[in-house]
Amino acid sequence: MPYLEETYDIVVVGAGHAGCEAALACARLGMETIMFTVSVDSIALMPCNPNVGGSSKGHLVRELDALGGEMGKNIDKTFIQSKMLNESKGPAVHSLRAQADKQEYSRQMRRTLENTEHLTVRQAEVSELVVEDGVIRGVKTFSGAVYRAKAVVLCTGTYLRARCIYGDVSNPTGPNGLQAANHLTESLRANGVEMFRFKTGTPARVDKRSIDFSRMEEQFGDKRVVPFSFSTDPESVQKDQVSCWLTYTNEETHRIIRENLDRSPLFSGAIEGTGPRYCPSIEDKVVKFPDKGRHQVFVEPEGLYTNEMYLGGMSSSLPEDVQYAMYRTVPGLEKVKIVRNAYAIEYDCINSLQLKATLEFKKIEGLFSGGQFNGSSGYEEAAVQGFMAGVNAAMKIMGREQIVLDRSQAYIGVLIDDLVTKENHEPYRMMTSRAEYRLLLRQDNADLRLRGIGHEIGLVSDEEYERLLTKRRQIEEEIRRLGKVNIGAGDEVQKFLEEHNSTLLKSGITLAELVKRPELNYGLLACLDPDRPELSEDVQEQVNIEIKYEGYIKRQMQQVAQFKKLEGKKLPEAFDYGQVKSLRREAVQKLNQVQPATVGQASRISGVSPADISVLLVHLEQMKGKESGKEE
Repeated sequence: MPYLEETYDIVVVGAGHAGCEAALACARLGMETIMFTVSVDSIALMPCNPNVGGSSKGHLVRELDALGGEMGKNIDKTFIQSKMLNESKGPAVHSLRAQADKQEYSRQMRRTLENTEHLTVRQAEVSELVVEDGVIRGVKTFSGAVYRAKAVVLCTGTYLRARCIYGDVSNPTGPNGLQAANHLTESLRANGVEMFRFKTGTPARVDKRSIDFSRMEEQFGDKRVVPFSFSTDPESVQKDQVSCWLTYTNEETHRIIRENLDRSPLFSGAIEGTGPRYCPSIEDKVVKFPDKGRHQVFVEPEGLYTNEMYLGGMSSSLPEDVQYAMYRTVPGLEKVKIVRNAYAIEYDCINSLQLKATLEFKKIEGLFSGGQFNGSSGYEEAAVQGFMAGVNAAMKIMGREQIVLDRSQAYIGVLIDDLVTKENHEPYRMMTSRAEYRLLLRQDNADLRLRGIGHEIGLVSDEEYERLLTKRRQIEEEIRRLGKVNIGAGDEVQKFLEEHNSTLLKSGITLAELVKRPELNYGLLACLDPDRPELSEDVQEQVNIEIKYEGYIKRQMQQVAQFKKLEGKKLPEAFDYGQVKSLRREAVQKLNQVQPATVGQASRISGVSPADISVLLVHLEQMKGKESGKEE
């Protein structure tokens, strides 16, 4: 029987946040790329919260942008409110978050994809992998068409064998009632891929007209908006913003939930998948924190195109009647009308220990994987994985060295390392606490850390890279100058210090020393510094942070140097750790399962102790000794 057959360099399966970044990266690197989606109308869909960024997630988006990704540029075009979170704390945890206009976000991303050379968008369900002798050769669609390729990137999100559940209702669909992808799991299993069943959830969407906002706290955006993308002109994002609102659950809400727990599929056993610990449903919160009298509810607009509002913090899978009863106990929601019910969604994903740090499957050459399919949660986590998987697929085809960011380089490095090293039995969520070197991995310096790598890959233009080099030079020169400029203890200076509750001077001091004082900063000292050059806001910010936190930064860099030593010790591929004498049985098991690339990675595997690492280091030295003996 005749069927359609086409050939591409790379096939990308899925057009969510991971698929979009993967496809764009591959096509921009000159690879003939085809991207499949179950619905062209769901490209870059935001099926859950209407925002991009947030604590630690803002870091990921800015890192992605620095490397040459699209998400930051897209949200800058389509946000309706922007806010820098955690500003009262240190710069390491400052994180940008923007409310998106969901439809506009999706539309803009689709426009970008459809107008990218070397990229074909195709609506079809991929149902089978074509694998020959452990090497990927392409994919088949449900219609029987064959698409041959040198590499395939899987970004299926929450669509594989998906079902949406609330109360007794179980709907075999993907998010937002979209078609599920029911056939690929079988092919993955047939090719020896270990699958997990995870779940996530989303709250109800409600009609704005039925909300009494006078009973809620209004939440405004920042007066001065900071863009996500380093390429966006800051002036272009200064615009009128839409308000969000804050309210709280109460004891009555919690009583209704407790009385109906037997009707919740989360607790009745109807849901078999594991949910995200750090993004729990309202039922989970009430059960796990019984002493807590209230929980926050964020009421956020879904966009300018609609009256739908998102009830952040109240995701649920309770039955329809209970949803109404519980939502209507919340101040401001007493007469609320639901547009879309809250639901839990269950889906297939992989055990991510099957992946290398490049996001290529260990056992199927040329098959890469990114996003929620890898067992993570969140748009931002998905986007960065899709990008890295796409870049590495292209690098492999081009015969270039693949890109692996380590834990000291980027939050992206932390995320991927955690996924491919640690056992994840629940959807993985990025958090600042997971990054050991977070003082170095700030969202404000993502361009200084990663722009050079983006340029090497070929996704950051020469012009943008030149801009970065200029910025770096200006920062270094200004820090040097401030270390040399001495200020005397004159009347003007003392008056200034007095006004800012700062200790008066007994003798001269450098401007750099004054910047270090907690109550002062680089900006405030402009009046004492007439020779100061004109510098952009982002350069000034870096100068201030680098001087103020100099001691801490140096200390962290020493820690990184120690970390790099273990990361530099490579381990052999496909090695049988049973050969290493004195290794504990559990360590042998875990090391054989993960097959770490370096001793550093081995040390982060749960079940591998420091004593096991010492044994491993001795074994490596012995192997080295034998090899050099042979050579002689």
